[in-house]
Amino acid sequence: MIDPTLLPFFQPQGVVILGASREPAKLGYGLARNLLWSGYSGAIHFVNPKGGTLLGYPLYTRMAEVPDPVDLAVILTPPPSVPGMLAECGERGIRAAVIATGGFRESGPEGAALEERCLEVARKIGMRLVGPNCVGLVNTHLPLDTTFLPPPPAPVGEVAFISHSGAICAAVIDWVRGQGIGLSHLVSLGNQVDVTETDVLAPVAADRHTKVITLYLESVSNGPRFVEQARQAARQKPLVVLKVGRYESGKRAAASHTGALAGSDDAFKAAFRRAGVLRADNSEEMLQWARALAGCPLPQGRSVAVLTNAGGPGVTAADAIEQLGLRLAELQPYTRQTLQALLPAAASVQNPVDMLASATPELYARCLEILLEDPGVHSAMVITPPPPMFSAGQLARTLIPVIQTTPKPVIPVLMGERMVQEAVEHFRAAHIPEYRFPEAAASALSALVWRAESLARLDEQPWQALDADPERAHRVLSESLPGQFLAQEAANELMEAYCIPTVPPRLASSAAQAMELAESAGFPVALKVASPDIAHKSDVGGVLLNVPDAAAVARGFDLVTQNALRVKPGAQILGVHVQRMLPPGQEVIAGAVQDPLIGPLVMFGSGGVEVEGLKDVAFALAPLTRSEAEEMLEGTWAGRRLRGFRNLPPADRASVLECLLRLAQLAADRPELAEIEINPLRVLGEGQGAYAIDVRARKK
Repeated sequence: MIDPTLLPFFQPQGVVILGASREPAKLGYGLARNLLWSGYSGAIHFVNPKGGTLLGYPLYTRMAEVPDPVDLAVILTPPPSVPGMLAECGERGIRAAVIATGGFRESGPEGAALEERCLEVARKIGMRLVGPNCVGLVNTHLPLDTTFLPPPPAPVGEVAFISHSGAICAAVIDWVRGQGIGLSHLVSLGNQVDVTETDVLAPVAADRHTKVITLYLESVSNGPRFVEQARQAARQKPLVVLKVGRYESGKRAAASHTGALAGSDDAFKAAFRRAGVLRADNSEEMLQWARALAGCPLPQGRSVAVLTNAGGPGVTAADAIEQLGLRLAELQPYTRQTLQALLPAAASVQNPVDMLASATPELYARCLEILLEDPGVHSAMVITPPPPMFSAGQLARTLIPVIQTTPKPVIPVLMGERMVQEAVEHFRAAHIPEYRFPEAAASALSALVWRAESLARLDEQPWQALDADPERAHRVLSESLPGQFLAQEAANELMEAYCIPTVPPRLASSAAQAMELAESAGFPVALKVASPDIAHKSDVGGVLLNVPDAAAVARGFDLVTQNALRVKPGAQILGVHVQRMLPPGQEVIAGAVQDPLIGPLVMFGSGGVEVEGLKDVAFALAPLTRSEAEEMLEGTWAGRRLRGFRNLPPADRASVLECLLRLAQLAADRPELAEIEINPLRVLGEGQGAYAIDVRARKK
């Protein structure tokens, strides 16, 4: 649902520019010029205390003089004056303002205090703010341009761009102009003192001219709300995000630029996956994917046919397709026979189909039709270097009717630059995205496949354990100290509350008691030092496995406690936990953590003492859907190995899947649980279960 308070930013009845200037070198002049040149049909007003006229319009000396209609203010006055300008706008009845002025939070503490003052004024009068320190807004279809960017303006099109960076907005406008891409909206958010990237998703997604939404993000203002709003928007339009700050240096740069806290990159990956948002690795990839998503139908599967007139480009395409998780289509015998009847004997009718250099535009078109008629072909890539006997423009004109009438996506690859420009122009005029190299085309096809598959997941609901006892978990946590790891018995009780099988540890405060507990559990047993001061017991020699008898238990009790005290003198030793040893099996790790920005994340991967070194882990947002849990298993070697590998028999994969689902629900149900980890989770043979052997949990 669109927030009505945001409508003046997208469909204003009248716009006033405060700080409009008659000096062509000033940004205030550029802003006024762009608003007039955009063709905006609503009322236009300029304010400058010096008065006079600007571009044929009067310059009012103060806001009170501005006539109706006016419902959007754009402010480009010195920073100290902005709170007063907002107050004047409020008195005039304006409830939406773009603060293009810089010199606020990004400039230091004094600027941050001034920015806070602007927000206080706006909230007092019920005004919404975009910025400060932003470029402004563009709606090419209204049309409306409230930016001060240099001409020419953004080309009209179907891709919306929402950005935390104003400088990137200017670069994107210039880049898309040269790539045959048009923009529907451009939204520069700046410091986001009020209106955020999440707020503008709904109105942009509802715009009938927008086919794809792209975003440049440095962080998000509210992780859970972003996921919710982005998921709703993704049901209507594809969302492609460039999220920067994934590495430590980038995070520092993003924080200094926006003043926002950055969440972990794993958290953002999980959030984007849940929301149905496609994440690009770089700026060009984001926009090239947007071209494909705006101009192509979605495929019904991952199988690609490649049509070319040369072997090298076909092999290049095949490699790129396989690398991106797509596959070469297995052509039907009838398809191959039909192609063989048309092509020279030396041509290849296997996929990739190589027609040889003599292929004419008509032969290209007919072979493409044959490939698209094959039910095993879900999409096609058509590749041509500069043709030797005819122009690339002729080829484009012949292929366009075939591409426009098929329900399957077809990506043309025009290898070269100057000699293929005529073909480029023909394809762009027909709104068919073309690429220079097979790798870029394969990447575009992978984006189409991802979008098709993500649409099918957007309505999937998280799995729920109806037999879980969240109140029992709440009681356990309420009895624990904030910021501290839970006692082992309490951590295991959390597992029991969510029906995750454990091997209950029993605490022995003396060697004699350890012997009694071991006798009742049955040999062999495991001994683990019990100490609230020692998180990783194996690191201090505090673990003994396969202890065979009572005498060995007595010796082991002394050994693990002495080892712990030698490595960590002064640690509080409560005793030793005695556990029954399970049969051999595969060991994995499962855990959950509350990300401060995004919310609860669940983790799965290779377990044991090498988990940090191997880094064979996957993350997803909790609670999990069943398909997300499946992807976590398939996305790690630990999960794939559960099906069996060489001398490893298949393990109880279904039990691991259920454990993940239950652990994720625990993390989602109990936000006061800062983190929980099962390491290892011992996975026995098929049908024999998976058991949490060692559980660590910490309360916020």
